[in-house]
Amino acid sequence: MSNWNKVFKPIVVLCVICIVITGALAATNSATAPVIAEAKAEAERLARTELLPEADDFAPVEGIEVENVSDVYAANNGAGYVITSTSKGYGGTITVMSAFTPDGTLKQIKVTDASETPGFGSNVTATPSYWERYMGKSASQALVLGQDVDAHNGATISSKALLRAVNSAIEAYNAIPKS
Repeated sequence: MSNWNKVFKPIVVLCVICIVITGALAATNSATAPVIAEAKAEAERLARTELLPEADDFAPVEGIEVENVSDVYAANNGAGYVITSTSKGYGGTITVMSAFTPDGTLKQIKVTDASETPGFGSNVTATPSYWERYMGKSASQALVLGQDVDAHNGATISSKALLRAVNSAIEAYNAIPKS
């Protein structure tokens, strides 16, 4: 048997398969990326509306540079602000949307993305009754775990991550120029 059949033919066949698969994945990605981005944007819009239902619509606030804050939106009718922030938890990144009233009160929060440990960390990130501990807190200064908000039993790392994300949102809220 020749070297072509033993050595080179399998290499050529594998390279052709890899090129075809890579092309198929690239085509699939280019077809689905806009749909995924549109669905994500709509989910974020719905979450903002859920957090601040009295807002008629939202406009992005530009120029707010705070670590771990990705988006700052103001309600067009002056009903408040919704700020998206992240923090590193036990199982990964936690993404939190925080709604603020115009007078600087934390209206409510919502965890929009998290991969915390089921049964422990997920009690912090997937339980609206835990999020209620943040409602009504003032945005005048950063919140302190154990003083302003209690940690969830057995999920201290996730509780601290959620608090860090909310404190980043508070910092961003305080950086918004108020008129």
